[in-house]
Amino acid sequence: MQNLWKHLASPRHLVVFEAAARLGSFTRAAQELNVQQPAVSASIRRLEQSLGVALFARSHRKVSLTSVGERLFADVTHAFEYLAESANAIRQRTRPDYVTLNASTAFNNYWIMPRLADLQARHPAIDLRLQSSDREPDIDAENISLAVRRGAGDWPGCESALIAEEVIYPIASPSTMAAAVDLRSLPNLLHQRLIHLEEPVRERPSWRDWFAHFGIRNIEAKGGLRLNDYALVIQACMAGEGFAFGWQHVTDRLVAQGLLAARKEWQWRTGKGFYLVWSKSKGLSNEAVLVRDWILS
Repeated sequence: MQNLWKHLASPRHLVVFEAAARLGSFTRAAQELNVQQPAVSASIRRLEQSLGVALFARSHRKVSLTSVGERLFADVTHAFEYLAESANAIRQRTRPDYVTLNASTAFNNYWIMPRLADLQARHPAIDLRLQSSDREPDIDAENISLAVRRGAGDWPGCESALIAEEVIYPIASPSTMAAAVDLRSLPNLLHQRLIHLEEPVRERPSWRDWFAHFGIRNIEAKGGLRLNDYALVIQACMAGEGFAFGWQHVTDRLVAQGLLAARKEWQWRTGKGFYLVWSKSKGLSNEAVLVRDWILS
């Protein structure tokens, strides 16, 4: 950024340049910016001196961009539009009907999205914004209304309510499940191609943990496919790439629809759960309360 201002002298010059280039007039730019026309001319001149090129071709009655001026105008316009979108998005968060829900990609895709029409039918005025992330952000610092987290329900500075207990069982595509040889006993699952979830930040149980729960220890489930997002795991599983963890609250609809098959008799209740959390200090808007209660219902 310091190098940028070495070339451009001041960010104010870019604002003046954008207005003059867009309006095609130093006088009209001065009127829009509520300054005198000589101030616009001086700002443009300093910018041209800093860059060492002429940005405008000047005539008696009008100004027009040079070829380098057109390039700078295109880049400045794009940058300003990006900043405007960012500022608008930040301001939107202060709206009373704006509710942000932060969750994993898989939860948003496979739990929220199939139910979203119901929320819109019940509360059409609520503006729900879904955020998918591979981490668990600070809900106060990032002004997040609600978030979904896995754990025991106790996070500093947060209220929480249980969405679903953590229940895990093996899932596969119906064709993969049907083609699996000798799955009459649980240890034989080790001989199948397994899909592993390896999230970079969130703590998640592994196949090793799952087998250990059933007394199968000191093993390493080698090979298979390794992915860093559970939504990708589900897609790979439906595509027939192997067996994966089925978190019941996310995959139960897919199983019911016949898109996945499950061995529910081999389920593991971990003792943890998936919780809806929100800030203790900031509280919830009326709209966020409606969304919270809708999710928990």
